[in-house]
Amino acid sequence: MRISSTIQRGNSPAQPLNQPLPKVLVPLAQGCEELEAVSIIDILRRAGVEVVVAGLDAAPVRASRGVVIVPDVDLNVAMKNDYDMIVLPGGQPGTDNLKADARILNIVQGMVTQNKYVAAICAAPSVLAAAGVLDGKRATSFPGALDAFPQVQQQPQAVVEDGKIITSRGPGTAMDFALVLVERLCGKEKRQTVEAGLQR
Repeated sequence: MRISSTIQRGNSPAQPLNQPLPKVLVPLAQGCEELEAVSIIDILRRAGVEVVVAGLDAAPVRASRGVVIVPDVDLNVAMKNDYDMIVLPGGQPGTDNLKADARILNIVQGMVTQNKYVAAICAAPSVLAAAGVLDGKRATSFPGALDAFPQVQQQPQAVVEDGKIITSRGPGTAMDFALVLVERLCGKEKRQTVEAGLQR
């Protein structure tokens, strides 16, 4: 199964002409969790957010259950732009591949320095921890993903916010996570509109 990340762009509600679209970077590594990745991309785009899906290289991304996702651009191209938020889907070996990429760690550190939103789900909060941005922070993750980082204050909730760092547990919390991201970027009313359309 192949999914092009560009197919849903035309479904985003129109934004007021005088209001710039929030812009979000979603990097995808080989072996990412597709349920998380697609939920994040889809729900943000339903809210009218400009989502840039970037592969770590130019190849299509084969996710952990075999779904193939075609990113919009590769990461080197994506890095030429500025973003309001970066969101890291989890899954394995996707998380380890993100963690091994120095560009991802640098982007995460730079976003935190600029007081911009940084978000991660499932095992991917460990990427934030490896980048040093979770030291002393409250966070959640897939069970065990943060155990190697005792400086992180692990929490049991589905979604945890500490300042502009947002983390979530796993595939089953992906929709809740994505809706929180919509609320932070676009406001509570937009979240409610998007959530109503999902018929939860």
